Amino acid sequence: MTTNPVSAPAVIPDFGDDQPTRRKIAIICSKGNLDMAYPGLILANAALGEGIETHLFFTFWGFDMITKSRMRDLKFTMLGNTATHMPQGLGGLPGMTAMATHQMKKQIHDIGVPDVPEFLQQIVDSGGHLWACRMSADMMHIDESDLYEEVEGIISATDFIEKTEGAQLLFI
Repeated sequence: MTTNPVSAPAVIPDFGDDQPTRRKIAIICSKGNLDMAYPGLILANAALGEGIETHLFFTFWGFDMITKSRMRDLKFTMLGNTATHMPQGLGGLPGMTAMATHQMKKQIHDIGVPDVPEFLQQIVDSGGHLWACRMSADMMHIDESDLYEEVEGIISATDFIEKTEGAQLLFI
């Protein structure tokens, strides 16, 4: 004898607010290597496609993504990255970072994903906001003239928290 499970109707709580809530997402980009640049950009792009207000905050090594002198030259290294499923000793050999970076850029290009500067521009053109961390800028002796032109400003963590009040927060 078999029985078919009966699905219970979804329970949706009513908080008495009939007004739709404007969704917001805040993505903190803290890493500047090639493989870690894309998760934040892809998520920001997806959020914008869903009509979600989107803010990216670049801090520490994430600054490489928005620093004009480095943003076109992000690297990928196998060294210390066990997800490459390669013997770790290979990552330290001369030329391996260049080879791995070239291969990853080719794979990204082959599936039609733009490189980092073009992706940032696409995000801005879609209404996304780019912010740089004040503390990181001070530590690295970087000012607004060093940054990608579309960065709206160098702001403190407190300012970012204020701008993104109520947002879903992602730290990458």
